[in-house]
Amino acid sequence: MVTVWGMSEKLGPLTYGKKDEQIFLGREIAQHKDYSEKTAVDIDDEVKRFVFEAYTAAKNLLTDHYAVLDEFAKKLLEVETMDGAEIEQMIQDLAAKSRV
Repeated sequence: MVTVWGMSEKLGPLTYGKKDEQIFLGREIAQHKDYSEKTAVDIDDEVKRFVFEAYTAAKNLLTDHYAVLDEFAKKLLEVETMDGAEIEQMIQDLAAKSRV
């Protein structure tokens, strides 16, 4: 996201690292570093920020909906498989119970 598509507010809409796409006799695509060490640190910081934000969002989602996750796990131990409609119904039932 950061080096290929320029999806970073800090680094802007730029791409970093020139790719050598000449694949011959098993050689893989190589990426050449065409930026400074400071830019490399900035790239690492942005990647780290994306990972930590995603981790925090996932952790909060699981924590906020722990009751649903717990019931889902118990149900899967009983039946082993569920389709989308069954999962949706279970979530709706749990949501209705929590409102009562």
